[in-house]
Amino acid sequence: MKTLKFGISILGAALLAACGGSDSPHGALLDNPVLLATLTKSQFDSGPLVGLSGPAKCDVKVVSLNYVTPGVKGESSNASGVLLLPTGAGCTAAAPLVAYAKGTDVQKPRTLANPADGETFLLAAMYASQGYAVVATDYLGFAKSNYSFHPYLHADSEATSVIDSIRAARNAVASQGASLNGKVMLTGYSQGGHASMAAHRAIEKNLSTEINVVAGAHLAGPYNLSGSMKLTEAIAGYQFFVPYLVTAWQKIYGNLYSDVKTAFKAPYADWIEGLLPNSTLNYTTLVTSEKLPGINGETPNQARDALFQSAFSSDILTNPNNATFLAAKKNDLLDWTPKSQLMLCGGSGDPTVPPIVHQAVMKKAFDDKNLSNVTSVDVDPFIVSAYGPVTNENAATYYGNYHGTYEPPFCHAQAKGLFDKVK
Repeated sequence: MKTLKFGISILGAALLAACGGSDSPHGALLDNPVLLATLTKSQFDSGPLVGLSGPAKCDVKVVSLNYVTPGVKGESSNASGVLLLPTGAGCTAAAPLVAYAKGTDVQKPRTLANPADGETFLLAAMYASQGYAVVATDYLGFAKSNYSFHPYLHADSEATSVIDSIRAARNAVASQGASLNGKVMLTGYSQGGHASMAAHRAIEKNLSTEINVVAGAHLAGPYNLSGSMKLTEAIAGYQFFVPYLVTAWQKIYGNLYSDVKTAFKAPYADWIEGLLPNSTLNYTTLVTSEKLPGINGETPNQARDALFQSAFSSDILTNPNNATFLAAKKNDLLDWTPKSQLMLCGGSGDPTVPPIVHQAVMKKAFDDKNLSNVTSVDVDPFIVSAYGPVTNENAATYYGNYHGTYEPPFCHAQAKGLFDKVK
C-alpha cells in the first residue's frame, strides 16, 4: 500500500469555521480552486509511462481543491485534493470524470495537489492527458484537512471523501474554463481500491440519480479485511499497515482494546496511537528512527511479534467475537451487487495485498450472484516480463517493489482500457 510523498502545510480548524464548513453542503468548496501548473504533452511523452498511456493528446491543468466532507460520526470537516483537467487544442470538449482514491499514505502533510508528486503525474499521464478529467482526494486527516486523525480503511468515510470530491470537482470546473459530460468512473489503488469500491457501492445504493457511475476499476484493494485478520503469516509491510488500521479503528469504534498496552508491546505502546499518519517521518524514517520495527531486517512475522501482545494477536485469530475481527467485517466489501461495469485488477505475486485473500474472494462473491458485468485481471505476467523472473538474488528488491512500484501502472492501463469503452 505504499505511495509516493510530497506535501504542503495543514489548514487550521479556524479556516473551516470561517468559511462556514458546518453549514455548507458536502463537496462545497472552502477555497477558490488554484491553478498550480500546466503539465505539457511533451512532459508526458518523454516520461516513463508513455509506453502504457500512449502519446499524450492534451496538456493538463493541475488545480488544488479544498472541500467540505464529514468525519466518521457525521461531524463537520474537510478534505483537500487535486483536479486534473485536459486542456489545449482538441481538448475542450466536456470530459468524463475519473474519481481516484490513493494508496496508503503515512505522511500527514502530503497532498496530491502537487505537480511534482509521482502519483499525481501518473494520474495526469494515464488519464488526464488522454482527455479525462480526474479528481483525487487527499482523504480526511491529510494536507489541508482539519480532521484529528485519518480513519484508515474505514469504508464509510472513505466513500464520502471520494463522493464529495466528485461534487467538489463539479463545483470547480467552470472556474477553470472546463466542463464535464456527466459520466463518472471510479478507480483507486491499494487502500484506494478499497475506498473506490466503497464509493462505488454507496453511489449505486443511494446516489445513482446524482452521480452516473458508468464503470469502476478497483486496483489491488483489501476488500476482504475480515479474511485478512485470519492469516497466520504476516503480509509484507505489516509494521505499517496493521498498527495504522488497529489504532484508527480504536478511535472510530472505541472497543478494540481497553488500554493500548494490552494491544501493543513496549516501547511502541508509548507512541503508536499518534504515530500514523506522521508530520515528519516517511516509510523509511519510521523504521530508521525505530518508531516501527524493521531496522534490523525483521521479517513480517517478526515485526508483528515485536509490535503486538501475543494475547491480542491470538484472540484475533481464534475468537469469532473479537472486536478487531468484527470491525474488519464492518469494513468488508463483499456484500453488494454492482450494476455498472466493474473490473478487479492485481498481480498474483503481490505480497502486500495478496489477491488470493482479496481479489479472488471478491470475484467469487460476485460470481456467486451470476454477474456478467464483472471482470478480473492478473497483471503478474506483465510484471514478470518487465522486472522478472524473481530469483534468490533479487527476491528482496523484487517483492519490496512489487506492490508500490511495479503493479500500479499496469493496473491503471487496464483501468483506462475499461474506461475507454464507456466514456
